[in-house]
Amino acid sequence: MGWTVSEHSFEPGRITANGNKYMAGNGYLGFRGVLEEFGKEQLAAVTLAGVYDRSGSQWREPVNAPNGLYTVVSANGCKLSVLETEPLAHTQSLDFRSAINRRETMFGIPGGGRVTLTAERFASMDQHHLLAASWTLHCTADCRIEITTGIDGAVWDINGPHLLEQQSRSAGGALLSTAVTGELGLPVAVAELTVFGLAEQGELADAVIVLDRGTALRHFSIDAKVGETYTWWKYAAVYTGLDTQGDPAKGSPDERAVQTVQAAAATGYASLLEAHRLKWEERWSRSDCVIEGDEEAQLALRYSIYQLLIIAPVQSERVSIPARGLSGQVYKGAVFWDTEMFMLPFFLHSDPGIARNLMMYRIQTLDGARQKAAEYGYLGAFYAWESQDSGDDACTLFNVNDVFTGRPMRTYFRDKQIHISADVVHGLWQYILFTGDDSILADGGAEVIWECARFFYYYAYYNPVKQRYELLDVTGPDEYHERVNNNAFTSALVQETLKIALQTAERLQDKYPAAYTVLAESFADGPFLDEFTAMLAQLYVPQPDPETLVIEQFDRYLKLEDVPLTELKQRVIHPNEYWGGGNGLATTTRILKQADVVLMLHLFRDRYSREVKQANWEFYEPRTEHGSSLSSCIYALAAADIGLPDWGYPYFMRTATIDLTGESKQYVGDLYIGGTHPAANGGAWMAAVLGYAGLSFDGETARLQPALPQGWSAVELPVVLRGSSFRLRIGREEITVTAAAGNSEAVSFVGFGGETVLCPPGAILELAFQSNQRGA
Repeated sequence: MGWTVSEHSFEPGRITANGNKYMAGNGYLGFRGVLEEFGKEQLAAVTLAGVYDRSGSQWREPVNAPNGLYTVVSANGCKLSVLETEPLAHTQSLDFRSAINRRETMFGIPGGGRVTLTAERFASMDQHHLLAASWTLHCTADCRIEITTGIDGAVWDINGPHLLEQQSRSAGGALLSTAVTGELGLPVAVAELTVFGLAEQGELADAVIVLDRGTALRHFSIDAKVGETYTWWKYAAVYTGLDTQGDPAKGSPDERAVQTVQAAAATGYASLLEAHRLKWEERWSRSDCVIEGDEEAQLALRYSIYQLLIIAPVQSERVSIPARGLSGQVYKGAVFWDTEMFMLPFFLHSDPGIARNLMMYRIQTLDGARQKAAEYGYLGAFYAWESQDSGDDACTLFNVNDVFTGRPMRTYFRDKQIHISADVVHGLWQYILFTGDDSILADGGAEVIWECARFFYYYAYYNPVKQRYELLDVTGPDEYHERVNNNAFTSALVQETLKIALQTAERLQDKYPAAYTVLAESFADGPFLDEFTAMLAQLYVPQPDPETLVIEQFDRYLKLEDVPLTELKQRVIHPNEYWGGGNGLATTTRILKQADVVLMLHLFRDRYSREVKQANWEFYEPRTEHGSSLSSCIYALAAADIGLPDWGYPYFMRTATIDLTGESKQYVGDLYIGGTHPAANGGAWMAAVLGYAGLSFDGETARLQPALPQGWSAVELPVVLRGSSFRLRIGREEITVTAAAGNSEAVSFVGFGGETVLCPPGAILELAFQSNQRGA
């Protein structure tokens, strides 16, 4: 139960949404969930992780490779494509337990009879460069079948072209498409090999190979007989110059691609599929979250986890997760704060190795952050709002066009969202707390933390009258209000950065004294620990109002027009108009784009009372437009934290189903922002596990304080804490914690009743509740 999504008709209006919904991937590449006969007009794309290119003066974005699984079938001269012939029946499905995409389509054919095409495909989780597909064809009348299959070199680009010098040829029985990227001259190679299982089913006409630049196609034909089933398999491989860089022994990308498909054909589809399935079983054993009592939520949560697993950087610490995953080139394929705030928690609890890769990416891109800080006249590290391979900021000064005039609008995402550097520090420290792996500090983490603290010291303004440091002219998570003073979220994260900077010094001196001496010397000219200490002691962070308990989002926020959200929506003139910026609808009102103060309360939930959290939830929830996919999950989390989970349950479901329904914002101004939503996928997991299951961990003690929504009888999941594995079962009456026998250390657990129990390796413990529902 709860492992498959499917549709049983073909709807042209759903092509783009289904490309997202039926995504496949393995961290190296993403394959959009298109049908096999689709091309660039239907946004077919093989998006490569960490490979970027800039065409002329256009936005730099990820590179899409040629599609090696392209296939079109004709019968009696009629093309059997849903784009040209209305099918009699059609089903597309995704089995996300094994990450297999399937389609079955039935067509009527000229002269009478029907042809049924069945295909399944996967992006191998065992061999990350490999795509594989299996086809069958069955007809109810004798007919002439023609099959065109190979590599489609017509690549979908938003700001391309990115593949130059496209060429195609035959090589060792395979087809090969090669090109180089325009900006860096990086080789890209795609090889394809088709194997037919037709020897006993009829004579197969010799293939006619057509080569046209990067397109390489075979044309086969056969006189198909009624009642027979015809089968063929396709193998495609993708390599770039990044895969062979610096090691001539690895061979060229085109050689590697051809060798990979030849080896795949020799191994056979069934064996490749089994190896792929075993890898997925392993991944799910570390991450599956079982919900009892709510099948709809179970399906949506597993699907959200699947979307995270297909984009996780399993091979490289130089790659992170873009804001739209590997679903295409939207948002320039850039890495945002989403990764640390909304995706990292899932990997910290399930796969610390991937979590380390995500944080090492930030360490690898420190120089880009330094250069950005210097560009604005500061020392330290100001991380890119939109980060690509080098860490340079891909965010432009004019990110949105006005829908009324068509003119570019000046935005301040790049300049004023300084919290991005604090988000990076927060992620690093969370990694250290969860894993105990403080070697990352000596591997560059300490330098990142201190450089970010140094940047904030330079950015801050010391108010001599109020005798405090303030953070002026910033933009918080609520991007509808730009260039504000003392945004509460930003100030709280900067405060945490300063604390972490000081703790880093203590830990580095204690554990890695030689590394500390060398690194501290490079900071000797300051600002350094003394200045960080002084700023921490005097930094202004907005606090709850003594009477209302509301934390003002930024200075003078409460002076803005307090218009109901429903009324503001009535002022909309154009459905795609941008609500923020200088003239946006929300700019002069209290309506905010997404969780801001409420997100801060989640991150630092131990600092605030239940009363403060509830007061702010009730104040900000009706004023939040949820113009970002990052927002809903935070309101679900906060509601669970105050013991009222059903308040936030609709927000949890909205988050968990965003890529299933396709009901998300597709445009900001005239800018297309479609694609998958990995931050929402991570947010759904956070709401279920950190919210409803009530799990928190401070590096030593795990606390379980559940708030299960109505209909959920239990939640069960695996977690990894400081290298030790546990299985948690959270029911309404009791919690069971099972520790793996191979654990290296014990972890303490605190149940709802306040009892702390040590869970040693191999142990099973039960924690009973004093009552079965908080807030009851």
